Amino acid sequence: MSAAKFSDINLYELLGIDFEAEQAEIRKAYRKKALECHPDKNPDNPKASELFHELSKALEILTDTSARAAYDKVLKAKKAAELRNKQLDSKRQKLKSDLEQRERDALHKLYSAQPYPTVQKTDEEVLQDQIERLRREGSKLLEEEQRLMREQLLRTVTENQRAQAASSFNSAAHRMKIKWKAEKKDANNGGYTQEILKNFLKKYGELVALVMSKKPGRALVEFKNLEAAEMALAYEKGLLENPLQLEWVTPPAQKAAKTLSNSLDYEDLVMRKLRQAEERKRLIAQMQAEDEADG
Repeated sequence: MSAAKFSDINLYELLGIDFEAEQAEIRKAYRKKALECHPDKNPDNPKASELFHELSKALEILTDTSARAAYDKVLKAKKAAELRNKQLDSKRQKLKSDLEQRERDALHKLYSAQPYPTVQKTDEEVLQDQIERLRREGSKLLEEEQRLMREQLLRTVTENQRAQAASSFNSAAHRMKIKWKAEKKDANNGGYTQEILKNFLKKYGELVALVMSKKPGRALVEFKNLEAAEMALAYEKGLLENPLQLEWVTPPAQKAAKTLSNSLDYEDLVMRKLRQAEERKRLIAQMQAEDEADG
């Protein structure tokens, strides 16, 4: 994008900000506009890439003190010229244009006759120099904003994938059976009651149903969404002295499971696992304390 093109674009209007906007306002406006027109979100819009590029350059220029000053000078000169032109009729505009051209020709002739002419740069040329400097130096602020934007887009895609997986998940069609060791005449049912099982499972997500079997050491559970069911299946072990075994009665379609797996990043899984391990320790300690109190 050249300085000539910048002189035809109001970068403040492009970002939807005031002329006196501070850097924080500029960055906020950039994020909002750039996310809306990001090429990845608008694959069918051929102009999205160009607009995204214009917004990026606007951020670079308006957050750099020298470049912004050069741009503001060009913008003010343009506005002043537009105002003057509105006040002139067509004939006077023609006379003005001819006069300016004669002045430029005279200056060119004068400088051409000197062995080492010193030519004052125009405002547009100064702006072009600033743009070239930004290109050479690179903008760390722009890089940071675009990194944050990529993360935001990734989160949006991930959330959409999770929502899509959840909306297509039929809990009644994909129950889980839970098994643990328990003798037929064990009054404690191997240490598990419906409430104890519920406390272990509910931290993964909302339960639709939890049914204890008449047979010791057995239960059925339905989770409201696939993510919660997958997490419980992968990580829940129950009591350390009598672990739980969870498995699908009817596994969900492979495609749905794969979509969920791809949408959960590794760091998210690790953090959840750590939180669940701490929660499990707390519940076990609480239940042990209750048992001692009852004893």
